[in-house]
Amino acid sequence: MFDVHQLDNFLLVGSLVTLLAVLAVRISSRAGLPSLLVYLLMGVVLGESVIGIPFEDAEMAHAIGFGALAVILAEGGLTTNWREARHSMRLGFSLATVGMAVSVTLVAVVSHFLLGLPWQLSVLLGAVTSATDAAAVFSVLRVVPLPKRLTGALEAESGLNDAPTVVLVTLISSGAVTEHPSWVVAGIVAYELVIGVAIGLGVGFGGAWVMRRVALPSSGLYPIAVLCLTLLAYGAGPAVHASGFAAVYVAALVLGNSDLPHRAASRSFAEGLAWLAQIGLFVMLGLLLSPGRLSVGTLVTAVAAGLVLTLVARPLSVLISSVVQPMPWRELAFLSWAGLRGAVPIVFTTIPLAEGVEDATQLFDIVFVMVVIYTLLTGPTLPLAARVLQVARRSEPRDLEVEAAPLDRVAADLLQVTISPRSRMHGVEVGELRLPPGASVSMVVRDGQALVPERRTVLRHGDDLVVVTPRRLREATEGRLRQVSAGGRLAQWLGPGDDAPV
Repeated sequence: MFDVHQLDNFLLVGSLVTLLAVLAVRISSRAGLPSLLVYLLMGVVLGESVIGIPFEDAEMAHAIGFGALAVILAEGGLTTNWREARHSMRLGFSLATVGMAVSVTLVAVVSHFLLGLPWQLSVLLGAVTSATDAAAVFSVLRVVPLPKRLTGALEAESGLNDAPTVVLVTLISSGAVTEHPSWVVAGIVAYELVIGVAIGLGVGFGGAWVMRRVALPSSGLYPIAVLCLTLLAYGAGPAVHASGFAAVYVAALVLGNSDLPHRAASRSFAEGLAWLAQIGLFVMLGLLLSPGRLSVGTLVTAVAAGLVLTLVARPLSVLISSVVQPMPWRELAFLSWAGLRGAVPIVFTTIPLAEGVEDATQLFDIVFVMVVIYTLLTGPTLPLAARVLQVARRSEPRDLEVEAAPLDRVAADLLQVTISPRSRMHGVEVGELRLPPGASVSMVVRDGQALVPERRTVLRHGDDLVVVTPRRLREATEGRLRQVSAGGRLAQWLGPGDDAPV
């Protein structure tokens, strides 16, 4: 029975561990490591082998792990810029499907014939280690200055490959793969993915339509509503035997790129929850490990399987997947090295653990050791690899940042516009913006001081503008602001409907 005394102890220990984990983010980021390694280590220290907290409930770990992954994927979709990622979506989808199939096959064959593992364990090892980790990719690659086509492909792959992996691992663990012909298994995987994507699109576009028209009494309710919509898509997937992971990522991608009230606040809220989910997930996985079980054989198997995955399976899967979107060999080489596995493979091992598959504990230990070793190898070397392969680029700030809030009683929107150092709006007078009739700049905040602008007021880098626009003209107003930000004074000769580079 969980009583008030246990609640007090849980809050004391939980808040202390979470605070230490948050502070550890700075240490891991300085070292260039995904923070998951610190969290996994914290879990091992808290576990029965050191401090003594027992945790061996595989079914609970399975449930918590999937819930945390749903939140992490929601954050990834909400913070992905579709305009930048869409050109790499073909390659990302190919990596998440064809590339994963190639990787699973190679790792399984080598594990069986060279490492001597049983066929079921070999295929499971190939399946769980072939998916890249969304949390590791989103956290590491966003601090490495790369072309958008590379970051877009890697983020799309990590967001999409969880769905087919879960389906495959579940079918193998339940024995369905051996009971049905291969074409039936392929049909099940395709059905779950297609219906999952359809659910995500429906919830995403439908939710965006509702959020643009509802007037909530507090701005803090909008981020909660948006996240609930993404999780609604996740829950609707399994209800019709479809992929919840595909549904949640697609729904979040649609919502994150829709014109919603308080969109930036929703993204920040999702990012904070995703960090909390990562902390809880990785600490729990560390608790699940018993260091006393690890043997020399486990270490050797993990290192050998990791070498095959990193040096053979991953490069070949990238090469074959790139047929749909050819790239220079330097970029393909970086994609091969940047296939960060993170803790997602460990989460997927909880599926056979919960199903009671033979040797599932051995699989968990092998994958855990592999993740730690190869995350230490690949994570810190990504910036060096980008420089050596000459795919790194200078990181540039965004030219214009726009945040919106609804003024429902007057059918208008309030836009908060930040002029970044890259924007050509610097030096432009307010009157030269030529906003659509009815829209106006009502305030300029400069160096913490609020100014009521006139037509001759000159805008500067770092200024925050408060723009009021009728709701029906919001899109035209925002488009006009982006035109001026991209073209400067030259944009005054373009009408609000003309296209200008951003």
